[in-house]
Amino acid sequence: MLQRTREIERAITRSLGRKRTLRLLLMVGGILIVLVAALTFWLRGGRFVSTDDAYVRAAKLMVSTDVSGIVTDVDVREGQAVKAGDVLFRIDPRQFRIALDNAKAQLQQTALVIEAMKQDYKRMLEDIKAQQAQVELDQANYDRYAVLVKSDSISKANYDQTRFTLAADQKKLESLRQQAQVQLARLGGNPDIPVAEHPQYQQAKANVDEAQRQLDHTVVRAPFNGIVTQVDTLQPGTYLVSQTAALTNTGAVGLVSTDTVWIDAHIKETDMTYVKPGDPVGIFVDAYPNRTWSGSVESISPASGAEFSILPPQNASGNWVKVVQRIPVRVRVDRKPDDPILRAGMSVTVDIDTAHRRSLSELF
Repeated sequence: MLQRTREIERAITRSLGRKRTLRLLLMVGGILIVLVAALTFWLRGGRFVSTDDAYVRAAKLMVSTDVSGIVTDVDVREGQAVKAGDVLFRIDPRQFRIALDNAKAQLQQTALVIEAMKQDYKRMLEDIKAQQAQVELDQANYDRYAVLVKSDSISKANYDQTRFTLAADQKKLESLRQQAQVQLARLGGNPDIPVAEHPQYQQAKANVDEAQRQLDHTVVRAPFNGIVTQVDTLQPGTYLVSQTAALTNTGAVGLVSTDTVWIDAHIKETDMTYVKPGDPVGIFVDAYPNRTWSGSVESISPASGAEFSILPPQNASGNWVKVVQRIPVRVRVDRKPDDPILRAGMSVTVDIDTAHRRSLSELF
């Protein structure tokens, strides 16, 4: 009986030992599995960088004009989609048409003046030629009278008259030559210059071109495809001062591009290690939860966003707390014709594929 009891105790002891061993093996195995799983996750991690601090951006501007005048027509409404070249609004063109007509008349007058200057120069050359002949005749008479006065063949008064006539005609010849030089200078040194090449004509032609440009700018067109906004600030009868509207954001039409769209993402500096231009990006827009856009990293800012703030942080005080900075990253969006509109300011989540693979060497 005693032996039987001992055998039972030994069997129980062996069973408990096996259970302890199994439990230990399970615990160690479980820990190893967790470690392997964690290591595998870590090795495969680090490839993607994700952030929801990202927003849709688009090219936008206040469309105005560089001529002053009264608005006569507003051809668009709030939120209307327009194409490049579509008319947005018009300014009263009457004063600009008058200015153009005056400039054209001045151009014609200038052409007539230049042609008259060329004819005057030719006439001056003929006058100089005739006066030169007269001076030569006066010189011959003076020389002949100089001989005759020595022999008392003529009176001293006749000799003096001949000398005075020669001097007067020589001065007249010099005056004609000077006038011709001045006229030649007015012709740009070329008496045969075409009217269209004369500086005065070119200046008058430039005035015509400027008047035409101002008249053309009374019709304000969209510079690119987009959607108009802030139309209510512009009404017929509004007087626009050239360039002032664009600077003050008043009295002009806003235009947000539908073609030039990108994503501004702000990535933690600690996640920027392997991000580089050209990396593919998955784009998820909050407004369209069932759609995914693809894109790529277009550029990385050379400075953190804080550096461009009005008051950059100064960490010279004793109460400094380190804050992880964010680096602006521009993401190009690959768009398809059937994609919904991406509106400026929409919230976005981006996943950047850096293609980086971690290795065990990074742990040790």
